[in-house]
Amino acid sequence: MLTFFLKGMGLSASLIMAIGSQNAHVLRMGLRRDHVAITVLVCVACEAVLIAMGIMGMGSLLSHNPAWMRVASWGGAAFLFWYGARALRSALQTQTLQVAGGDTKISRVQALAAALAVTLLNPHVYLDLLVLLGVVGAQQEGQGKLWFGLGALCNAAIWYMALGYGARLLTPLFARPVAWRILDGGIAIMMWALALNLLL
Repeated sequence: MLTFFLKGMGLSASLIMAIGSQNAHVLRMGLRRDHVAITVLVCVACEAVLIAMGIMGMGSLLSHNPAWMRVASWGGAAFLFWYGARALRSALQTQTLQVAGGDTKISRVQALAAALAVTLLNPHVYLDLLVLLGVVGAQQEGQGKLWFGLGALCNAAIWYMALGYGARLLTPLFARPVAWRILDGGIAIMMWALALNLLL
């Protein structure tokens, strides 16, 4: 039981810690203290659904259909390019971004839509959760599948909560506009690199 749980946690940790659009979004929302609970909850809920689907066999199905993976790659590249352009525009703005408070906050519906977009329009999420985690989880024997999935989900919950709520420790640094510009510029470069990687 514990072995399967820890195996799920370990594999999830190795996949989730890579900086991507989802992690960048959670970090940014945490720094702004803007609908952090909604953002974290959406990310964890989506992970739970995708992990379960992967373990139940969707990962194997996707990995044997190159056409679906190609469509996901092109769609994902388009999304990542758009996300990078949005981050670059934010980096070039001259106004000061407020870490907490101010008039830059978004509505609950916008926060929900943004969290869903960075999660469900990101092809890396499907590759990591459905294909990689799902295939490994499906290979576990008996109740091992359940405990493997719970371990992976537990890691995801801990990670997103730490990222979203721990970001406030960086508040003094991000009280300066230049720090936001550097973060957004870095996110733009990273998103475009990921998009290029998908296309190639």
